[in-house]
Amino acid sequence: MIKRTVRSLIKILANALKMLSYGFHAICPSKRFLIPASAPPLSPSRRASLIPRVIWQTNYTDRVTLPVYLNYLFNRLMAPQYGHMFFTTATRQDFIEQYFDADVVEAYRQIQIGAAQADFWRVFCLHRFGGVYMDIDAHLVWPLAYLINAKQSEVFLRIKTGELSNYFIASQPNNPHLEKVCKQILANIERRSTENVYDLTGPGVFTMVLRDHNVQTAYYLTTVNQGNFTNEFFQYIDKPQGKWTKEQQKISVLKPRT
Repeated sequence: MIKRTVRSLIKILANALKMLSYGFHAICPSKRFLIPASAPPLSPSRRASLIPRVIWQTNYTDRVTLPVYLNYLFNRLMAPQYGHMFFTTATRQDFIEQYFDADVVEAYRQIQIGAAQADFWRVFCLHRFGGVYMDIDAHLVWPLAYLINAKQSEVFLRIKTGELSNYFIASQPNNPHLEKVCKQILANIERRSTENVYDLTGPGVFTMVLRDHNVQTAYYLTTVNQGNFTNEFFQYIDKPQGKWTKEQQKISVLKPRT
């Protein structure tokens, strides 16, 4: 009950700030705020944790509108024990090329749509290094230190339908469940199994691969929500292609075979 009340209050605050941001960007249309590539914990913890205390996020650019930046700052305040790592489209690819084998790099290079690249990157990143992934428009509704038990090896997000989402994932390194998701994504790309981002690299893969496994989950309403601080307008204001749902209608998710 308390969590739901806090969630409602955060939602009211976030939406109020979002509405005020329309006025701000009407007055300062070109103003953008920089999300740093890395930031240390605001209040480091000495307690051991199976899931590393680092939040991973990505976006097509690190220069964002006021609502997206406020979303970032809010999460920093809700997770002071966690460091923060941020990647753009360009640095994501550098990361994949630096840390992964040739077959993974080649599969990643086949993807033409940013959202599918981000889907791919988050899973392989967490499987190798561990930590917490959150979409750029997602925000915590309770302090992260109280959402993740130090002895938990994973937390997957369960949405209203009962299916798993990938806009929030917490995992220790070398998680066998994430390994299954990684392998399925690689297989989907190799087989050209679908032209839909959702099922090729996104939440559909999690549901398909993990539905018969006993995974640790948390319910989205009292864990992490989306779209209260920001919206599609503020997120994609500098991206003419728009959201992936529009982008995949214009270009193929994967490059044509040569």
